[in-house]
Amino acid sequence: MKKLHEKIRNQIENQIKVHATKGNRGRKELVLNEGYWVWLHLRNDRFPTKRKSKLSPKGDDPFQVLERINNNAFRLKLPEEYRVSNTFNITDFVPFADVVDSDDAGPADLRKNPLQEGGDDVTLPRRGPITRAMARRLQED
Repeated sequence: MKKLHEKIRNQIENQIKVHATKGNRGRKELVLNEGYWVWLHLRNDRFPTKRKSKLSPKGDDPFQVLERINNNAFRLKLPEEYRVSNTFNITDFVPFADVVDSDDAGPADLRKNPLQEGGDDVTLPRRGPITRAMARRLQED
């Protein structure tokens, strides 16, 4: 009887391992350390004043990680206007860019100005839709 129990226990453990590998196949582990910047997901139940309508943004400014409590819990540097605990689960985060300003005042602005002078933007002289003949003329120029 003990051999049967042992055999069944081993089969259950093997099946748990199989299901765990299948379930975790597409997951990427998020590793955060102190000083990293993350976007914070504003949940309705935790931030009722920030999420007054469904059209409000679901995320807020990037915040700096102050302390890593364990693999799932982190303490963030929040402004006092939030009036909530600054400890969050890793599921509430979206990693921000790894680039930080040199003066360490905050994250770098990675957006580019679309009206910036220079670059390789080309204005095409055309009237109406691009036809095969127009495409050939553009390739020749």
